[in-house]
Amino acid sequence: MTVIAQRGKSFPLGATVYPSGVNFSVYSKSATGVQLLLFNRADDEAPDRTIQLSANSNRTGDYWHVFVPECQSGQVYGYRVDGPFDPEAGHRYDPNKVLLDPYGKCVSAHNYSRTLASNPGDNVAACMKSVVADSRLYDWEGDMPLNRPFAETIIYEVHVAGFTGHVSSDVSPEKRGSYQDWSKRFPTSTTWALQLSNCFRSSNLTHRTLRPVFPIIGGTLRCLSLLRILVTVPGPIH
Repeated sequence: MTVIAQRGKSFPLGATVYPSGVNFSVYSKSATGVQLLLFNRADDEAPDRTIQLSANSNRTGDYWHVFVPECQSGQVYGYRVDGPFDPEAGHRYDPNKVLLDPYGKCVSAHNYSRTLASNPGDNVAACMKSVVADSRLYDWEGDMPLNRPFAETIIYEVHVAGFTGHVSSDVSPEKRGSYQDWSKRFPTSTTWALQLSNCFRSSNLTHRTLRPVFPIIGGTLRCLSLLRILVTVPGPIH
């Protein structure tokens, strides 16, 4: 028997895992209709279930939301959003296209076709999909927020592709720009984050951020989400 979706709530945005299911919330001010598509596997060419969100019960202000009982981390999903098509006003709604969750933490690009995404018509058979990730499962190994005042903060942004892309990085060409071989820069330790801190400590930097944390499709540089390790996805994930 199909579990009945519930109203859900507008906050937090994205897919949030609870003991009894997952709450989905997405922002769209001008949308006239939103569908949540649930797939059994990352390589499925059609959703197993489609949930039509109601503008009366599943919308609070400009936020569309729904709670799906028994849904868990690893659930593959996407959205269809209907609304005005008025490029001059910045609106390009197309309910034929399956969209990623802009607040999602994990992405599957298996069998993705950029051609189907950009040309008219339905692209569900070869679309990117979002994957529910429970960030509470991440093991911080005792690490805690620094709670340093922003006025005393100096941030160094590290671009993964550039940091490992040069021949001097000793990373094989096919893996340059990926988190998988990031540790090649720090061969003396298995904890590359600690080595990164020591590397920049002499510059009085207080924070380091990794960019970009998203997949680059169709190129040789692959910067994959760190949160992909938090979920077990049925089917291939790239």
